[in-house]
Amino acid sequence: MRNASINRKTKETDISLSFSPDGGGVSVDTGIGFFDHMLTAFAVHGGFGLHLSVKGDLDVDTHHTVEDTGIALGAAIKQSLGDFSGIARYGSFFVPMDEALVHCALDVSNRPYLVFNADFPEERCGDYENCCTIEFFRAVSQNAGITLHINQLYGCNSHHIAEAAFKAFGHALSAALRETGGEVLSTKGVL
Repeated sequence: MRNASINRKTKETDISLSFSPDGGGVSVDTGIGFFDHMLTAFAVHGGFGLHLSVKGDLDVDTHHTVEDTGIALGAAIKQSLGDFSGIARYGSFFVPMDEALVHCALDVSNRPYLVFNADFPEERCGDYENCCTIEFFRAVSQNAGITLHINQLYGCNSHHIAEAAFKAFGHALSAALRETGGEVLSTKGVL
């Protein structure tokens, strides 16, 4: 079974994370209820094992906790894949969430790039600052080596838009990490 563990401690956050693309239990505690809900949805819909504990400087705001969690998750995804061989590499998925529709397309290519198009009408969902959503996905993309495109087609409820994005990411990543056997899927022979 592929898996990875990351422990990351800074003056702003203290993170312990384990990740398996092949499944397992899910437990998430970041101190931000809505963010816990989003990460749990990502893991459950992706079929991933995820155990995450974060102590962050929430007295400042949610930014450091959200971004640093993205850094740790991205590093764990990359670590779990070794040399990127034997995976489908690409994934794409649409998720409707009531009035909202979000699409995620990605390439696990060791070439990080983020395109993120989503508008959040409300500033917050609970204690979670919606402006941090792009920071989370940027950190995951950079640290996992994923070309990641997330596009909101439409929607007017910030909770639904964010949840559709996290679920779409989970489904698309699951497809991309599907084991196919064989070499690295690249004409270059390496990613």
